[in-house]
Amino acid sequence: MGKFVNYVTPLHKATSRAYIDRMVDDKVHCMLKAKEYEADYWDGDRRYGYGGYKFMPGRWKPVAEALIKNYDLTNDSSVLDVGCGKGFLLYEMKLLLPGLKVAGFDISKHGLENAKEEIKNELFIHRAQDLYPYQDNEFDLVISLGCIHNLRVFELETALKEIERVGRQGYIMMESYRNEQELFNVQCWALTCESFFDHEEWPWIYNHFGYTGDYEFIYFE
Repeated sequence: MGKFVNYVTPLHKATSRAYIDRMVDDKVHCMLKAKEYEADYWDGDRRYGYGGYKFMPGRWKPVAEALIKNYDLTNDSSVLDVGCGKGFLLYEMKLLLPGLKVAGFDISKHGLENAKEEIKNELFIHRAQDLYPYQDNEFDLVISLGCIHNLRVFELETALKEIERVGRQGYIMMESYRNEQELFNVQCWALTCESFFDHEEWPWIYNHFGYTGDYEFIYFE
């Protein structure tokens, strides 16, 4: 298996979260709305998701730089983003490497419609748990941030095996926990997560389904 990395965690820690407020705010209704993955989830009220997911120049640049450096990407490389959302990370990578070939997919029509125009044609609707329309090792790097934990456990197998199949290298970021407080916090905060596993269970799942790439967990401390 790959190594544990720390690319997104600094960005994640920069945001404050009121865990109890979300838990008592008609949580089931909010979860159902969030799982539509459309306008309310991305750009509606914070109780349904991001509360306005807008492009902020440079916000994803440190993550893009880390990926480029650690996976030896060049202008001749290719990257696939599984669950790309609005594609802001891919766009930041293209700013740093204009020749980089990027592709991404997501289940959200609203997310893709509101991607940056410069990469919108490289993004399409597709589910992470379905077979990917690519050849073996077609990409130098496959990434997936905050997506795979939204699948049910029996859907994880196909997603992880497909990420492994189509990429020479892989990086996955998930929500997870290390103790009871973090489990409570993530269960309060999460709206779309289907697979709640701790920091030891996820590596077991990766190994069981044959994923050998790198991984990161964001914790709700």
